[in-house]
Amino acid sequence: MIERSLTALSRALAAREISSVELTRLYLERIARHNPALNAFITVDPEQSLAQAGTADAQRAAGAGGPLCGIPLAQKDIFCSKGWLTTCASRMLANFVSPYDAGVIERCNGAGAVIVGKTNMDEFAMGSSSETSHFGAVRNPWDTSRVPGGSSGGSAAAVAARLAPAATGTDTGGSIRQPAALCNLTGIKPTYGVVSRYGMIAYASSLDQGGPMAHSAEDCALLLNTMAGFDARDSTSLERDAEDYGRELSAAAGAKPLAGLKIGLPKEFFGSAEKSGCSAEVMRLVETAIEEYRKLGAQTVDISLPNMHLSVPAYYVIASAEASSNLSRFDGVRYGYRAPQYADLNDMYAKSRAQGFGAEVKRRILIGTYVLSHGYYDAYYLQAQRIRRLIANDFIAAFKQCDVIMGPTSPSSAFRIGEKVSDPVQMYLSDIYTIAVNLAGLPGMSIPSGFAADLPVGLQLIGDYFAEARLLNAAHRYQQASDWHLRCPAGFA
Repeated sequence: MIERSLTALSRALAAREISSVELTRLYLERIARHNPALNAFITVDPEQSLAQAGTADAQRAAGAGGPLCGIPLAQKDIFCSKGWLTTCASRMLANFVSPYDAGVIERCNGAGAVIVGKTNMDEFAMGSSSETSHFGAVRNPWDTSRVPGGSSGGSAAAVAARLAPAATGTDTGGSIRQPAALCNLTGIKPTYGVVSRYGMIAYASSLDQGGPMAHSAEDCALLLNTMAGFDARDSTSLERDAEDYGRELSAAAGAKPLAGLKIGLPKEFFGSAEKSGCSAEVMRLVETAIEEYRKLGAQTVDISLPNMHLSVPAYYVIASAEASSNLSRFDGVRYGYRAPQYADLNDMYAKSRAQGFGAEVKRRILIGTYVLSHGYYDAYYLQAQRIRRLIANDFIAAFKQCDVIMGPTSPSSAFRIGEKVSDPVQMYLSDIYTIAVNLAGLPGMSIPSGFAADLPVGLQLIGDYFAEARLLNAAHRYQQASDWHLRCPAGFA
């Protein structure tokens, strides 16, 4: 069962081959066995999970329930979930039990899916390795001495190790795509505003976006169909007609299923390691994957994203500024951590925040407060927003020449735990290929494209606004011609 796709699991449930209670229990047993080595989950509550599974079985027995009814899903611990601990991997929220469901959780619950647990992550989604968690680092199931990527590293590790068939993640600067690449998964960040941010604990409000992580494009399409949709409670949610993101997957393929597809290859993504920042082995595997696309009928065209090199500095100004504003609500007054001893109100604020936040979160709050301060707003924040517009314009121009942009997801395969913790700049550069997509608000995804020294490598696909179905189809056709996405780390089959 653990190797079956979401569609296959749904068929098995519909045929009464297995019940949701039995399937949920199977994954809970795997979590109990493997999570101590991976630290992929912060919270597991078998009683709640099995109760949900029982309700799903009753729905199936009554002839109701959609494709996800009874399917266990891992939920990133950034989504508020009623009755569940929702910690955002921070001491600040270590004891916070949410009184309501996030929009994404509501949609999953409404579809009859089962929450099998809340996954570990970088604290408040700030990180690229899932090492900043108050609950300890997440480990990559392909090599437990290495990181799974971040911030959605717990979701990635859980799905890669078959502790859940799929999971939710969030992507602020690559936090779905980069861990998907490092853990041999498929993950998609939709166009900004397609998935509700209501109840998703905010890091950088103009960049954060939820999305699915699974083994295949087909599974991601199925989960995205549930996650996406307008939510009036989220002012950034887009009011659009519902669409089937998997509508192109079952279309007749033919000998050349991607004939006519134009793939843009940005010169900024390719070239020497010094020029692109990408390791030679990762680049070789990415180029091999692109050659496979040519065999499937796609054409490649050379394009340029001239302001790409400015994406990292612009991102860390904007994201940090928004983080300093969003995290100001955690003051020890209404909820969250409060320092046990303090002299007065100001002392309580200072001590609660100093003790409740980790080092990386404090670093970004300080940077954000600085760039928003009087005398520096124009020099830093306003300039970064202008650069953001230039980056978006580069993509608009590029999509006049091509349908999909491709390149590496991450400049390297998974690095060792502790390797980059003391060098924040090197850590930030882990997202060098993904950040621009968030700045522009575009959809992007990562798919497995091979292994470098037994560690997974991801190929990134970037689409025009609302082109998720096209991206998923392009990924699906590649996955029909390859089996990288089916590989399982040793010891977890």
